Amino acid sequence: MTEHARTLSHSGAASAQASWRDYLELTKPRVVALMILTSVIGMLLAEPGLPSLAVLLFGNLGIALLAGGAAVVNHVVDQKIDTVMARTRKRPVATGRVSPLSGLLFATTLAVAGMVVLVWQVNQLTAWLTLASLVGYAGIYTLFLKRATPQNIVIGGLAGAMPPLLGWTAVTGQVEGHALLLVLIIFAWTPPHFWALAIHRKEEYAKAGIPMLPVTHGNKYTELHILLYTLILLAVSLLPFVTGMSGGIYLMGALALGLRFLQYAVRLLRGDDRQVALDTFKYSITYLMALFVVLLVDHFVFF
Repeated sequence: MTEHARTLSHSGAASAQASWRDYLELTKPRVVALMILTSVIGMLLAEPGLPSLAVLLFGNLGIALLAGGAAVVNHVVDQKIDTVMARTRKRPVATGRVSPLSGLLFATTLAVAGMVVLVWQVNQLTAWLTLASLVGYAGIYTLFLKRATPQNIVIGGLAGAMPPLLGWTAVTGQVEGHALLLVLIIFAWTPPHFWALAIHRKEEYAKAGIPMLPVTHGNKYTELHILLYTLILLAVSLLPFVTGMSGGIYLMGALALGLRFLQYAVRLLRGDDRQVALDTFKYSITYLMALFVVLLVDHFVFF
């Protein structure tokens, strides 16, 4: 019996030893925190003034609970893949500390709680949009797209781009054009963000059988597409200014941040260096957070 088989055969017993930290890890708290950050920004941008404390609290709580539930499903579905990749092989379901059944029950509990909070305290539009986006992530992306096509990140990126819209609808109860611009920014940002990481961890994805773009088409092809998507992102990031959503402060910030991202993409294409790929991935996180902070600053200065 292999080590992996022994781990799976004892998963039921191991799950009894799971701690609260294991269940917290299942929810991918860092990813959820980034989602909530963009959700809060959507709330703050939705109206000239500040949203009510109730909307801030219950809106983000409901979104976080549903996002956490989707993350747990991702752990369960990716159990076999996670045992192969170095960065994921110690996850609770992969090691057997939490059984798949326990994980799914936990995910269901989180999702139901999140829906109750959003329907009861926020509005039905936000509740159903949140559920739809996270079904897209946990179901369509994790179960199908991730293993089916090297364009998995591009197609599946829409689910991860939804939090600003969810925050916006939590405040206004409406889907509006400026909220969709925020979604478009994250949607354009997702491919260069994840493909940079995929280059750095190309061998692990290949070993796990995940058809990430560097695995199926090579580094140079991927680096070219990172550059092209970064150019698209730079153009898209200027739309809030073009449409009158933001002013000069945002324009200057978006140009500075976008040109820096472009510099990383050019360096990566020229050098094909794994460390540069990792640096690009790290900068992409800084870029997104800084871009939205600048958008917030601009919003409150001009309003």
